[in-house]
Amino acid sequence: MLQLPKKMLYALEAVVDIAFHARPDPVQSKEITQRQGIPQRYLEQVMQQLVHAGILKGVRGPRGGYRLARERRRITAGDIIRVISDADSLESGEQIFSSEIGQKVVAPLWTDAQNALLKQLDRVTLEDLCKDIEQNCSSSGPQNISDFNI
Repeated sequence: MLQLPKKMLYALEAVVDIAFHARPDPVQSKEITQRQGIPQRYLEQVMQQLVHAGILKGVRGPRGGYRLARERRRITAGDIIRVISDADSLESGEQIFSSEIGQKVVAPLWTDAQNALLKQLDRVTLEDLCKDIEQNCSSSGPQNISDFNI
């Protein structure tokens, strides 16, 4: 079965976490790492890409972190996947095929499949995913994480 790369899945999971745990303070990356188990090295890479793309806003300072750059109903899963996708993985199927059959037959098939997947992901907003969390996950609401470090 076709599976998205871990980096894309981590990005989607992290942005959904931010959308769900939105509060007056930004969501810190260490909170996402604790809740979702996403390795810090992946998280920082994808977060910077999402900030540069206008999906997230980075907030500096001791209480800094990340928040959504737009309303969660205006960000789709497809938006996030497009930001994280490598040029070779989703965008340019023709470049990975060296044979004539690969370029003229298999690449168009692959491109059509990718476009169908992205079209489906464009139908799902962060708002939809947050509603799914409320209905299907054991944590029925955002958890307040207190940090007592001095």
